[in-house]
Amino acid sequence: MTFKGSYTVCVTPFTAEGAVDLQALKSYVDWQIEEGVHGLIPLGSTGEFLSLTRDERTAVAETVIRQADGRVPVLIGTAAEWTDEAVDLSKEAETLGADGVMLVPPYYSSPTDAELVVHFTRVAEAISIPVMLYNNPFTANVDLSADLVGRLSEVDNISYIKDTSKNVHRVTELLEACQGRMTVFAGYYPWESYLAGAEGYSSVMSNIAPKLSAEMFDKTVDGSGQGRDLYVKSLPLINALAGDLYVSATKAAMKMIGRSMGDPRPPRLPLPEAKRAELEGTLRTLGFIA
Repeated sequence: MTFKGSYTVCVTPFTAEGAVDLQALKSYVDWQIEEGVHGLIPLGSTGEFLSLTRDERTAVAETVIRQADGRVPVLIGTAAEWTDEAVDLSKEAETLGADGVMLVPPYYSSPTDAELVVHFTRVAEAISIPVMLYNNPFTANVDLSADLVGRLSEVDNISYIKDTSKNVHRVTELLEACQGRMTVFAGYYPWESYLAGAEGYSSVMSNIAPKLSAEMFDKTVDGSGQGRDLYVKSLPLINALAGDLYVSATKAAMKMIGRSMGDPRPPRLPLPEAKRAELEGTLRTLGFIA
């Protein structure tokens, strides 16, 4: 299976009491697929994986995989600070039927390149499904350089990377360093990244606008020339969901469009009122709310 296109990095729904809402998650998965997303990635940063218990992570992974039922690929976020735990989570994801796993580097220990090679290689060698590296230097305190990713791409099933460096030129650097062994997914700036050779978008905006995000990819790669217009249309939403409050903003936006997924778990708080007004204006301009 080849992964490409707009993949939603899924929020995790909570009830009013703060419990994981698996029924809401099932409905969300169906809606995402009906709207045309190309794939789903639960338990990433947007999915608040660090705020879930181990059992909750398992329940979310199992629910998304079962509900998707092979209609689109599902990559499970299996990041952990301890390598053995990342291995266990990744093996569990494969057993549950995941099509791949996504891992941000250990996010507190600030590992060296040598330590990162050991960490990711041990995970990759423990499973037979593809590994997507997740480069997010702003939260993981580590930047996966093109040279390092080139070394990691020599491991058989480390074959994808989500790059959230905000440096579109990094796409070119990664492709050159990996010599055809790695497929790049954009974390930001999808249209420019597609033009540079990225084949996917790990999309936060797709939680609110899955059809728009998917069409942006489709209309960029089909040669019709419409992709740029859709991207320019999407940029206010992309930017509104970026920054330190991205989880709170995404959940606030989902509530505004009538698809509430609950509030984020503490220490995150609901989006402040001053930010809500700006977000509402963006959604109104795009026609997502009246």
